[in-house]
Amino acid sequence: MKQYILKNIVPTVSARIDYKKELNPQQLEVVTSSEGPCLVLAGAGSGKTRTLVYRVAYLLEKGIDPKNILLLTFTNRAAHQMCDRVEALLGIKPKETWWGTFHHIGNRTLRLYGRHIGIDSGFSILDEEDSSLLLKNVMRSLGLDSKNKFFPKPRVLQSIISYSRNSKEKIENVLEKKYPDFLEFTQEINNIYGRYTTKKKESNNFDYDDLLCEWMRLLKQSQEARDIQSSQFKYVLVDEYQDTNRLQFEIVKILSGFHRNILVVGDDAQSIYSFRAADINNILDFPQEFTNTKIFKLEINYRSTPQVLNLANESINHNKRQFEKHLEASRPDGQMPAFIKLRDSSQQAAFISQKVLELYEEGLPLDNMAVLFRAHYQSAELEMELIKRNIPYVMRGGIKFFEQAHIKDVLAFLRIVNNPADEIAWMRALALHEGIGAGYADKIYKNFIEKVKDLKGIFIKENWSFLPKKTHLGFEAFSRTIKYLVEEGTFGKADMMIEAVIESGYRNYCISNFDNSSDRIDDLKELINFAHTYKNVKQFLADACLGESFKGETVLEPSSALKEHLVLSTIHQAKGLEWDVVFLIGLVDTQFPHSKSEDDPMQFEEERRLFYVATTRAKKELFLVQPMTRYDYNYGTVITRPSQFVEELNQDCYEQWAVEEDVQREQILI
Repeated sequence: MKQYILKNIVPTVSARIDYKKELNPQQLEVVTSSEGPCLVLAGAGSGKTRTLVYRVAYLLEKGIDPKNILLLTFTNRAAHQMCDRVEALLGIKPKETWWGTFHHIGNRTLRLYGRHIGIDSGFSILDEEDSSLLLKNVMRSLGLDSKNKFFPKPRVLQSIISYSRNSKEKIENVLEKKYPDFLEFTQEINNIYGRYTTKKKESNNFDYDDLLCEWMRLLKQSQEARDIQSSQFKYVLVDEYQDTNRLQFEIVKILSGFHRNILVVGDDAQSIYSFRAADINNILDFPQEFTNTKIFKLEINYRSTPQVLNLANESINHNKRQFEKHLEASRPDGQMPAFIKLRDSSQQAAFISQKVLELYEEGLPLDNMAVLFRAHYQSAELEMELIKRNIPYVMRGGIKFFEQAHIKDVLAFLRIVNNPADEIAWMRALALHEGIGAGYADKIYKNFIEKVKDLKGIFIKENWSFLPKKTHLGFEAFSRTIKYLVEEGTFGKADMMIEAVIESGYRNYCISNFDNSSDRIDDLKELINFAHTYKNVKQFLADACLGESFKGETVLEPSSALKEHLVLSTIHQAKGLEWDVVFLIGLVDTQFPHSKSEDDPMQFEEERRLFYVATTRAKKELFLVQPMTRYDYNYGTVITRPSQFVEELNQDCYEQWAVEEDVQREQILI
């Protein structure tokens, strides 16, 4: 293969870093000895970013041109931070570097070399909204926008197509695995995909996935472009390698094919994003894919106490498909993790709120505490308790439970029945139905207020004769739902009313409109369970409304009110973060591990990795919490089993706490 030499005056870097002083022996070995294919297994809190930064600095000190170093990350922020840290170490800014996300580097590559396969370098990039609009137009052109069909909406189609491209699986396989409700539309979705691809090409547009797919096509179809890039990048480094998909793996393999200096850093024990097409086999099979691989292990943990790490190590050791690692703490001894069994989710919420306040009174800032959970719905009762106690909180990387679109959609129907003059609720509920846009929603509401005036009038067709046929069909569906809600036996009972909304059509709306519909339906089921505790719908709606609008500054002094908040987060959103104190709630079998993983060993092991990620977020204290009963609207009160991930632990990994409930407040007894 011809080697292309890119001439550049390399900035002079005088050796100034004392690597032996700055790094531990494991990190030092990676930084100074990672020539050829190298797999760095970086345990949680082991300083992987530090190791990557010093490796880059080491290469630059050795005279490697920044142009010859490719560093691939999963966020541009991470790339910029690494670049800034290298500059701080060396005293110079490595100019013209090739550092950034896969998509960023793909875009840069296609602008430079895309002409080799007929790509116009002036292409535009479609954001998610643009892509969704184009898919909508394609559906219309193919006659697939029938309002009576249970067909995926554009944003769901985006997710299906994107997963297919990144995982390199056929549409049919993706539907079977992730979207079984749409299997009957396999041919139609393939047709949409084909037409969508053609339309993008005709308008010289790329979506985000094209930046990788077209980069891959360039590397495969153009020998010249492949030789230019693979010879240019003498050193290829990849961060968070456990999160790469098959497409990214193939790109990395080609780019490193000439010099074979490929260093990937990751932790198979923290591979938790298969739902985004991340493939754990990329890291597990690395030694087989890249011959003569050197394997390094970073096992010194700078984050957590020995007690926390002992529990985390014990848990992850139950996984069979993994690289063996054993994290060792650099911190001194701390408190034993605590396992707390509580009566139900209500007592769970009260216990956590009380413990948070106690820790805050002892001087621990709220920002240094986090409550983690497997699924968003597990936070509902806790959020309400925090609101009642005026404890400010933020939902990490997401929306508070009662602010989510699907929760507000369902509650809109209850609000109409509770207060027929509620214009906002009418607008939201009507907009969920085909054929009713903002204009007709406004006309329907005004007609109700000015002429109909009573909910019973909704069911009289003559009152709505002014609506065109398509709009009338949507309104009939809306009115059927309202009818279910005002029927005897349902009216006033919040849980039954919510169930009626879901079963009268909103379940199907979720499936066709949201790519994570199963999670949203789980949220709605939990909403039913939560509503069951209320005697009437008015009180329930009042509390739910507080859940939407609460800011919660009153527990803190005004000067710090906007700075401190308790953090609530799903475990997926918490990866990469750390807190002094972590509460891991909802440790109930079938909830965590999720029931969907019961018959799939690979998914079950990913659930255990989720548990591992959650526990290793704690620096000093870890609380594992199990509600012993829960209400299920199908079965009533159910006695729960502890999560298997707790039951399989040796009991010397934690202390079991007893909690007694006082009339005035919960007292914590150890």
